[in-house]
Amino acid sequence: MTEQDSLKIGSHVFNSRLIVGTGKYQSVEQTAAALSASGTELITVALRRVDLKDRSQGSLMSLLMSKRWTLLPNTAGCYTADEAVRTLRLARELGIADLVKLEVIGDPKTLYPDNEQTLEAAKILVKDGFTVLPYCIDDPIVCRKLEDLGCAAVMPLAAPIGSGLGIRNPHNLRIILERAQVPVIVDAGVGTASDAAIAMELGCQGILLNTAIAHAKNPVLMAEAMREGVLAGRKAFLAGRMPKRLYANASSPEAGLIE
Repeated sequence: MTEQDSLKIGSHVFNSRLIVGTGKYQSVEQTAAALSASGTELITVALRRVDLKDRSQGSLMSLLMSKRWTLLPNTAGCYTADEAVRTLRLARELGIADLVKLEVIGDPKTLYPDNEQTLEAAKILVKDGFTVLPYCIDDPIVCRKLEDLGCAAVMPLAAPIGSGLGIRNPHNLRIILERAQVPVIVDAGVGTASDAAIAMELGCQGILLNTAIAHAKNPVLMAEAMREGVLAGRKAFLAGRMPKRLYANASSPEAGLIE
């Protein structure tokens, strides 16, 4: 891939289009190995689920603050706009919040986002100067509203968080992609490398995932597979696939055949 094909989010530029989470791994050492294998440059961390002040050697925060990756703090576990805003303002005071993932959950079983609370929080955070990447339902209208509020990207789910079900509604993603003027990053539902490739082939500008790597039998090897899947899907999108046909079409030309 070329430098001209970099992923641009607000003022940030990344060569990798894969964003990886830092939860659910067996150890900090496994986390580090998987992140390195994935080739990611942008990693996300749930602010409410880690001790932000513990930066001792061997802690997760010491790894995250090692300057090897750009940090994308997220508001996982927040159920109201007020909770999400307060969480990110606290992270900013600790010096780790500029580029942020906004996540406001509406239902504890499905972990689907609360559209109204997400929109309310996004409006406040954008006004506060944050570069906001909102996790949202795969609804073209919600994505448009988030973009209109000034979000730097939209992050529609492919399937419920942690489900590994893959791309359940490619039709909605196509509509979102057709209309969006900011990056569309699939967030949640990717289960394996082929899912990532499909999303990228549709034209998505990036993939965010966590469970698919952390819960794989071999997380480091799966991280490599995800890296290659995202890259293959992006190349296929840029190359432009052949048209689908109902009937066969000979691979070899018939002109010049010897009778």
